[in-house]
Amino acid sequence: MWAHVWGFLYSKYFRFWLKWLLRLLTGKCELQRLLGGAEAGARRTLSIMSSFLMKSFTVLRNAVHVEEAELEKCVRDVMKEKKIEQKDTGFKTNLHISLLQISGYKKLYLNVENLRKVPYDSENEDHEEQLIELWNLLMPHENLKARISKQWCDIGFQGDDPKTDFRGMGLLGLVNLVYFSKHYTNEARQILSRSNHPKLGYSYAIVGINLTEMAYSLLKNGALKAHLYNMVPGLPQMEHFHQFYCYLVYEFDKFWFEEEPESIMHFNQYREKFHEKIKGLLLDCNVALTLQD
Repeated sequence: MWAHVWGFLYSKYFRFWLKWLLRLLTGKCELQRLLGGAEAGARRTLSIMSSFLMKSFTVLRNAVHVEEAELEKCVRDVMKEKKIEQKDTGFKTNLHISLLQISGYKKLYLNVENLRKVPYDSENEDHEEQLIELWNLLMPHENLKARISKQWCDIGFQGDDPKTDFRGMGLLGLVNLVYFSKHYTNEARQILSRSNHPKLGYSYAIVGINLTEMAYSLLKNGALKAHLYNMVPGLPQMEHFHQFYCYLVYEFDKFWFEEEPESIMHFNQYREKFHEKIKGLLLDCNVALTLQD
């Protein structure tokens, strides 16, 4: 109760006078202190976002929703609103970077969502080529005898036609699998081999698609903001989402074998435990999750 009372009093009364006193002592407004004091990355960008959303000025509140093409004008408008000289290049650069990260995160989510909505189409030559590429990357010494084949089970699909396994995540699931196999080929083959363990084995491709869903949900609910703001000094791209997916695949395999589940029937239980572990790591404002060999 007292926490709520204090929060109300602070936001309504004390915060205003504290800001007034700090401006009097430093000669700088809150935005100048945030952009000049906080290190580049999530701490700075999240602070800016929080500060803007609390403002009553339309220019500031709208700044966190601005599109990339309007960023320069938005920065000028903010500086004009806060009476900050346009020649303050440090402030201008730092604000531009933070707003670029904020708008880039939203754009990345839309791009990921659009790819997820694309259903796998066996009549689409590009889709089919990516699927065959996945096989060739993972099974270089074994020819695929037919497009519809029980061989697909060897890399962890459920049946003789992988297209049915992509229904939940659409083309995004395939693109993630191919990306990991292409950019971390040795690791992908090693994990595939481990997934065939007689006791602790799991379906490599199915689990990979499941981890696509995990990465997608974390992006959607905003949990990846700190990670991406620390990793990317500008616009987060699809490449960065794929890299986070690779981290999940690599870490999940280690986690699975460390936990030693009784059987694959307990997959959902351990999957959720892993999910909670990742969410906990992402709460750290300094987080930067990268795949470690």
